[in-house]
Amino acid sequence: MVAPRFLPAFRLRGLYGRPSAIGVGSANTRTFGAAAAAGPKRGLDLRGIYPPLVTPFTPRGEVAYTQLEENLRLYAETPFRATQGTIELTAQMADMGADIALVVTPCYFRGSMTSAALIHHYTQVAEASPVPVILYSVPANTALELPEDVVLTLAQHPNIVGLKDSGGNITRIGLFIHKTRNEDFQVLAGSAGFLLASYIVGVTGGICALANVLGPPLCQLEHLCHAGKWDEARELQLRLIEPNIAVTRKFGIPGLKQAMEWFGYKGGACRSPLLPLSEAQVMELRKDFRSNGWL
Repeated sequence: MVAPRFLPAFRLRGLYGRPSAIGVGSANTRTFGAAAAAGPKRGLDLRGIYPPLVTPFTPRGEVAYTQLEENLRLYAETPFRATQGTIELTAQMADMGADIALVVTPCYFRGSMTSAALIHHYTQVAEASPVPVILYSVPANTALELPEDVVLTLAQHPNIVGLKDSGGNITRIGLFIHKTRNEDFQVLAGSAGFLLASYIVGVTGGICALANVLGPPLCQLEHLCHAGKWDEARELQLRLIEPNIAVTRKFGIPGLKQAMEWFGYKGGACRSPLLPLSEAQVMELRKDFRSNGWL
């Protein structure tokens, strides 16, 4: 289980640079920023598409630093060590130049993670953090979704500036946007699979695993949404659904790493206990991309 990750900005392929960036995802992921669009000014601008970049490993399970440098400029991560450990490591990463901390829901003792406990945890982290904090709800990995009352309460904290919601419940995402419209709080979609729907209800941007592979098309989807070209945006979104499923819940990190190699990035080897894809799985993964016109 992983708590905050941090990263300075990284520009994606000629699109607008980001004022800051955030680290996200599993223990094997990092983030760079991409694509800003016109909109209202905020204290911290999180507009755009952020891919949680995969860390390449050698066959021995060691970080392949040369390959990693080809994917991102700088990264840092901190493992979850309960509230005090999260606070200490967040401060260390801020000293190293981190701009934002994305803090995943503490869930190891999820039976005890009541609304009061979660509010207490995030409040302590936010008050001690020298950088702004973004909440991260990813129930597929934590089996714990940040409750609505927790998010709406924490949205009022001056050092909690947003939420990455990977649950895919558009009604919930829309509710958060509606209820926090008077706060300096931004909501980010956590997957390319529901990115269009999220933009329709008003998200600021997205942190999407698929952007490791198809970053420019996801940025194009963002631009189409901001331009009100909904028919084109819908057609593009439909072509992204199967590849997104393939590199997330279908084949996960091994599938994402394999797809990165096809598109010129360095996914590298998987680290145990994850296994590489079988030949049949690689063929199925390729079909999911090829049938939608990406290969």
